[in-house]
Amino acid sequence: MRNYDLTPLYRSAIGFDRLAQLAEHAAANNGNSGYPPYNIELLGENRYRITMAVAGFAMDELEITSEGEKLLVKGSKTEAQTERKYLYQGIAERGFERSFQLADHVTVVGAELEHGLLNIDLVREIPEALKPRKIEIGSSRTIESKASQND
Repeated sequence: MRNYDLTPLYRSAIGFDRLAQLAEHAAANNGNSGYPPYNIELLGENRYRITMAVAGFAMDELEITSEGEKLLVKGSKTEAQTERKYLYQGIAERGFERSFQLADHVTVVGAELEHGLLNIDLVREIPEALKPRKIEIGSSRTIESKASQND
């Protein structure tokens, strides 16, 4: 695998250091096997859903952890169920650990297991102070008169 040096990007881009870190992390994450398969849906302007195919896992064998901007989903089979003797096993019931990097201000609001699919609902709630606001454009006389009124 090729390694890319992204340090020039850190020096030349202001405010994009997190983007460079994510790209670097994605390039280094070569151990991701693709199991279990998942979808990411856009449900609304600020609502998302991750759906993972976790056939064969019960609710008590799944664990979802959200810490900061990282969402971690783990599945582990109990010892009693791994002792089965299959003639053919087409359903992969091996343990897994899948992590997702969440964007700023995205939080997990719920999860449910239905028909072998784990649905994790996410919502992005941008604080009022960080939402875009319109700046009124005035003349220099307007700004000077406002400044003198405040004194």
